[in-house]
This record gives sequence, C-alpha cells and structure tokens, in this order.
Amino acid sequence: MSLTDTITIKTLGRQPYQPIWQAMQRFTEQRGPETPDEIWLLEHEPVFTLGRNGKKEHILKKTDIPILSIDRGGQVTYHGPGQLIVYLMIDIKRRGIGVRQLVTLIEQSIIDTLAEYQLSAAAKKEAPGVYIGDAKIAALGLRIKKGCSFHGLSLNLDMDLKPFTQINPCGYKNLEVVQLSDYIEDVNLLKVEQQIITHLSKCLGFYPAIKI
Repeated sequence: MSLTDTITIKTLGRQPYQPIWQAMQRFTEQRGPETPDEIWLLEHEPVFTLGRNGKKEHILKKTDIPILSIDRGGQVTYHGPGQLIVYLMIDIKRRGIGVRQLVTLIEQSIIDTLAEYQLSAAAKKEAPGVYIGDAKIAALGLRIKKGCSFHGLSLNLDMDLKPFTQINPCGYKNLEVVQLSDYIEDVNLLKVEQQIITHLSKCLGFYPAIKI
C-alpha cells in the first residue's frame, strides 16, 4: 500500500482558531515527498476569518467576535461551536489532481453526506460551497503551497447562526445560511464526522482512513 492510498485522520475537539491555523502552516512547510496526507476534524471557538481577497466591507457590524485575516482563498466567513471543520492536508501534486478537481471532490463528499439524510444539495460553479436550494450549508476555502493543500471545509450542523447576519457570508449580500438541524431533529457530530470521512476517502481515492 503506497502513500497515495492512505490518509491519517485526527480528531481535535474544540479549538481556538489561530493555533490550528499555525499548525497547518507548519505541517505544510515541513512536509516532504514521503509525508502521509492528513485530515483534521474539529470545531472552532467563535471567530470571523477573512481570506486573502477578503474585503472588510463585508463585515457589516461592530462585533466582539475576533476577526482574523488569514491565508486561504475566499472572503469572510464565521466559525463557531456546532460547525464541523474539516482541514485537508493533501499533496495534490502527488495525487495527480488539480485545485478545481479537489474543490469538486470535496463538494461532492459533502453532497453525498447530506444525501444520507435525504437532503438534496448541490454545488455552484460560480460560488464554491454546498447549497440546499439557494441557502448555503457548507463553505470551502483552500490554500495550495508546494503542491499541497491546507485549510478545507466547514459544514453547519447545530450552531448559533446569528453571527452570519453580521457579515456578507463569503462576500454575498443577503445570502441565507442554514444548518443540518434545520432539517433533522437529532444531529450527531460523531456520526457526521464518520460519514464525511467515508465520503471524502471515497471521492479522493483513499483506502479506509487511519483515525487517531
């Protein structure tokens, strides 16, 4: 079994944003051709993050929630408890996939996960992420360095959505944001984690992942 067959899964619980961001940067800087790929699953303490092209005008109100300018693509989004974060440290050059293909595969894994709840979701070519109708349930933001990805996706499960009203989510005015608990009664974080790992592994062509 080769490095391109396996991926390591780390579950990190609830974490502040900045130390995890810095850990992703270090991992990507220090990895070499033989470094196994990793996926990190976690929740963040409340934070707004502003991507490299982010415009502060998309933050609509004064807020006590921290605002961090970071190195992923995209505009402003919110992270908080009850939202599943999945960070993908993948050597896409080694896997032979491009950035657009990676985005499409991540979106498909979210769509397949939501389908397990009889929810019909879709991606939008002009606005990365996953939507139920016109409402956004999952956001994507990636950075590619040395042919390797970091950052990843956020999937809204059962959280306080009010902070999204303080911004133009992902730079889109009046974009409705929804979550899994709007559609089902009991949201089980551990169950969704396993489902999305299963679908990510399938979409990205990994064997069943090693979870630590």
